[in-house]
Amino acid sequence: MVLVVVRETLLSALLGTNWPREWLMTSGWCHRSPVLDDDGLAVVWSSVLAASMPGEREMFAIEVDRMFDGERAVSGGALVTVDEMRIVDVAPRGAQPPESCEVTRFEDATLLPGLIDSHVHLCCDSGPGALDRLPEFSKVELAAIIEDALRAHMAAGVTTVRDLGDRGWAVIDWRDRNRSNVALPTVLGSGPPITSPNGHCSNMGGEARGVEQLRQAVVERAERGVDIVKIMASGGLMTPGTDVARPQFSVDELMAVVTEAHARGLRVTAHAHSLDAIKDALAAGIDGVEHCSFMTESGVVVADDVVADLVSTAIPVCPTIGLAPGTVFPAELVELLRKVGMTWDAAARVYGGLHKAGVRLVSGSDGGISPAKRHGILPEAVIHLVEGGVSTVDALATATCIAAESCGVADRKGRVSAGFDADLLVVGDDPLGDITALRNVQAVFVRGTRRV
Repeated sequence: MVLVVVRETLLSALLGTNWPREWLMTSGWCHRSPVLDDDGLAVVWSSVLAASMPGEREMFAIEVDRMFDGERAVSGGALVTVDEMRIVDVAPRGAQPPESCEVTRFEDATLLPGLIDSHVHLCCDSGPGALDRLPEFSKVELAAIIEDALRAHMAAGVTTVRDLGDRGWAVIDWRDRNRSNVALPTVLGSGPPITSPNGHCSNMGGEARGVEQLRQAVVERAERGVDIVKIMASGGLMTPGTDVARPQFSVDELMAVVTEAHARGLRVTAHAHSLDAIKDALAAGIDGVEHCSFMTESGVVVADDVVADLVSTAIPVCPTIGLAPGTVFPAELVELLRKVGMTWDAAARVYGGLHKAGVRLVSGSDGGISPAKRHGILPEAVIHLVEGGVSTVDALATATCIAAESCGVADRKGRVSAGFDADLLVVGDDPLGDITALRNVQAVFVRGTRRV
């Protein structure tokens, strides 16, 4: 790696336009702290600059003994050929590769699509009180946190994330500056989640109340180019003063959000721990449910009629289970979970039961909000589903093809198939036989370039 120092004007010329100083400081093209001095000198890691700019790449192939293609296990292994940033061929192991195509063979390994984490908080730094500390960070600091978070996800085999906890549009702004950046996972985002005044995660900047304000909140998100709208239909565990067992909005308010979003071609997902909030979200025509904890004042109540509605609508439910290994919860959180009758093992069994009933699950880590929920633990969420009774094939699909459908990228991500983005994960051993093999990451390819 070579350290290169260039003038700001030259860097702008290299990038093909006259980018503003703030963009150069936060985009990932420049090394952080300091990035630009008072004379307009920019510090650039040349390898980052090259890696971030898509260009001609030589064709290559990956050969493995086993493959999960995003939907099913492929017997006998595979030879997967990549050209530029896409998969161009999927053939049986041992097939003849194209002429002059370099083949990398991974022994006793399994190839999968790059994983998709459907629920992350990129602005959070995985430390204690991460949500509460969000207002302390500047835009430049948030950009650095976002990039560190993406590296942690990538190291765990994640090649696409859906951010549902933006602070002041930092994630959407980063996404827009880095659409051609192939050095980090693809980012989808909701912008600041819509919440009630002083409601769950109100410090992210998404407060609204009443039908008109809520409609305007959706309009703003559409104009900003969000990939999905998120609304906090209930309180949350991590925001003092909110109630996880009660709704934050009426059905009419939720319906206004859904109607406005659908008119603009956007889906809406609802944070809903409360059983009543889940019911209200379903009545409003919501497109997805985050957490779906079935909490009431007297504990967890998995209502049969609500489960039937989730099955009949086929909307995705993201349980956000899975914890960093070795997690020890603070005493106050243990007591809160005890009061509502919820433990992590019990939660896994609940979601296993939902899957058995026919509810469509997708995996998300809730990454970044605390040390227990640090960035890069999506494999633990998939493992936790299996511990709750979901088959390995079905659990892996929640983080690949089903997640891609839920996130609106099923035309290019979530499968090992010709024409799809070459987002690929290689793990040692066989996660179809032992799901914990998902922790044994051997290689990660992001749109055709090996990053791990």
